Amino acid sequence: MQPFELNRHGRIVFPSNFVPELDFSTLSSVDHLDAVIRRDFDTKAPTVSEILSRHELGKYASKFEIMRDMALNVFWADRFPLMMFERRVIRWGDVPRNRDDVYMPRLTPWPEAEERLGAVEEAYRALPRAWDSAAEDRIFDRLFAVFGSRRHFAGDLPTVKPTVPQLISDPENITLRVRHYDPNHPVFGYDVILDCHEDVAELEALSRWSMVLHNQQPWDGSETELVRVADLKDDDYVVASHPRNREVQRFINRVMSGKTRKATSYTRHEPVAPSAPYPAVDVRSEFAIAPRIDAIAVAHGDQVCTNEDLIRNTAYNWSPMSADEITAKTGIEQRRYTSGTFEDLALTAAKQAITHAGVGPQDIGAVITCTCTSGRLIPSLATWISGELGIGQTHASFDLIAACAGMPYGLAEATRILQQVKRPVLVVCVEKFSDKIGTVRPSRMIFGDGAAAMVISPAAEGEAPDLEFFNSYASGPTSEVNSIIWPNPDFDNFITVYGPEVKTLAGRYLAQMLDEIKALQSPDDAERSLLDDIDLIVPHQANKTMVIELAANAGLSADRLYFNIEKVGNTSSASIPLAIHDAVREGVITEPVRIFAPGFGAGAVAGYTVMRIDPKVVVAFEEADAG
Repeated sequence: MQPFELNRHGRIVFPSNFVPELDFSTLSSVDHLDAVIRRDFDTKAPTVSEILSRHELGKYASKFEIMRDMALNVFWADRFPLMMFERRVIRWGDVPRNRDDVYMPRLTPWPEAEERLGAVEEAYRALPRAWDSAAEDRIFDRLFAVFGSRRHFAGDLPTVKPTVPQLISDPENITLRVRHYDPNHPVFGYDVILDCHEDVAELEALSRWSMVLHNQQPWDGSETELVRVADLKDDDYVVASHPRNREVQRFINRVMSGKTRKATSYTRHEPVAPSAPYPAVDVRSEFAIAPRIDAIAVAHGDQVCTNEDLIRNTAYNWSPMSADEITAKTGIEQRRYTSGTFEDLALTAAKQAITHAGVGPQDIGAVITCTCTSGRLIPSLATWISGELGIGQTHASFDLIAACAGMPYGLAEATRILQQVKRPVLVVCVEKFSDKIGTVRPSRMIFGDGAAAMVISPAAEGEAPDLEFFNSYASGPTSEVNSIIWPNPDFDNFITVYGPEVKTLAGRYLAQMLDEIKALQSPDDAERSLLDDIDLIVPHQANKTMVIELAANAGLSADRLYFNIEKVGNTSSASIPLAIHDAVREGVITEPVRIFAPGFGAGAVAGYTVMRIDPKVVVAFEEADAG
């Protein structure tokens, strides 16, 4: 898990974005590692020749742009040490000759290095500032101290460095010598990097990059030279590399021994349509006990992460994007993160909901927790909540994984269970994405933290149900089923989103759900379509730009849709009830209304609920945030 931190300036910081790390226990082979390296470094980083060519063609509008490319080039050149090794300067005579866990660079000289790298410096000097000359020159000096000291080709570095015995087996091998080594060479401490502060968000990110890259070379780069192993003297200083942790060495041992794990292969069948459609469930006709919504309560994350914060935390493998461009692409201006635990977020909403509903632990017949981000398996989050609420026993307490369709799935199960237990069912929708994203930019742009809890109780005899219709679906082409993955070994087990596939499944399901709603009769007027009697559509808050486009394709105008994603981001299972809560708080819902709430997402799942919402059941905003 990679949490966020607050620095001394009160700004949110994502350490994993500026300190590259990989979980080597998830990597199966050198090919797997090389694929990750190519994705995160090779495809982003320009060569020195490309940097010079871009300058000659006038593609750099400012100093910032060329510095960004320089930094990417150094990240690429240091791609293996960054991920795998800690480099230490040591006397050649003190280097152990018989260890299999000490490595040294074997380099190929680059004769034109000084000339080519000097030309990049001249290019920087000739470009205009982007924002702040003093800050940009300070960052450049730090960056060029590393960038400009290279004297070898970086493109042919092996994935695994040679051990010392392998290096000295050929006296003609070339390695690095530090002519004058100062053990007190300054490096930047973790807190210094964390507390980095620049007025311009883009410069703050670049400044952190330069500090991290500086720390990869804890010696004066101008005091280095390439030398044959045969010419090394015992008192010469050389650079030895040590595995960053045990998993790195275990990975090296696996790949060197040939005992790598084979990747699992799957047969990808073409999807076959169901033999008959799954009809919508009409609650009035299907169930004897009508479900009533007694409470809706929410719990927001306590930290706001703006798009500007994302730019301040730009990771080395992100493509350039501004805060305004993130808003245009997603409709999101900020998302909320919780500095507390996942469990506390859920419990806060649950406590408020049962208090507002006026039910006690002795009254609750079941607890259903809808989530796709729980790290808790035993006991399940639902059983944990049951215990924390003081419930002596339920008919059922369980977690339900339906991702962004979590609320429709949860309310459908609550309605079914209600027929058996004939007492209130607590449905909790909760997600904490902030510590499961890492350096994956699409995920970081979209997801937030949040929780909502609903109490579903038996309605009085003859009372109309608040939950009127529902349906749910899952599966489809494997590209859609696997469109959102967590944990994902290919992305260091962080949550990843494959946007085009998500858009395809969302469009497919949204059209299907709307067609069903159009075909259903209104409970109030058999001559009218159910869709005509929908007062407000509250869709899963996936991506505002995308959902508006898909809704328009399905014949819905944006003015029928309600969004709060601008302020809270995509909270998956919690997004619809969070949006309903905000619609009441903002005065969009001031009297009982009929809502159509479609959800769709990971696993190619989807579902909808048609329900009546009385604003009186929604816990007041001040009360909701008190938890």
